[in-house]
Amino acid sequence: MSLLRLLARALLKGPITEAPPDPDRAALADLAQRVAETARGRLGRSLVIREVDAGSCNGCELEIHALGNPLYDIDRFGIRFAASPRHADVLLVTGPVALNMAEALKRTYDATPAPKWVVAAGDCAKDGGCFAGSYAVAGGVSAILPVDLVIPGCPPTPTALLSGLVALLDQAARRG
Repeated sequence: MSLLRLLARALLKGPITEAPPDPDRAALADLAQRVAETARGRLGRSLVIREVDAGSCNGCELEIHALGNPLYDIDRFGIRFAASPRHADVLLVTGPVALNMAEALKRTYDATPAPKWVVAAGDCAKDGGCFAGSYAVAGGVSAILPVDLVIPGCPPTPTALLSGLVALLDQAARRG
């Protein structure tokens, strides 16, 4: 098929994509509000997250970035991402820990002030995922750092990430 025909077909039929899921906006707003209220109750302020890519395929990062889009918009609830671990409460780690990232991940953890929590987001962060056993991978995040919560999925959805943050803060409140 010629390039001109392909172009014409694409222009006439439109893009071939799946329709986005129809989210329950009220449930999403309620979930994000619960995260914000729990964070304020536990920390006395908003929740600050430092995302660390320890060697992922970037699937999890796409879902994490979706938390900032107009549909989820977690900034409106005071939840934000920090560029420095020195300002973070949560280290949200994605991907299997590549050997080249192990030391950087340890240093990031050490630079994060207490109280701090580590969340392994995605199947690769949980146990190495499909990269487990590779010569370039140290394993899941728990092979390097103490993990407080694992959010499974390949990749986990934004709703699962928000639910995980609520669970993390609830768990921290129960501990003391």
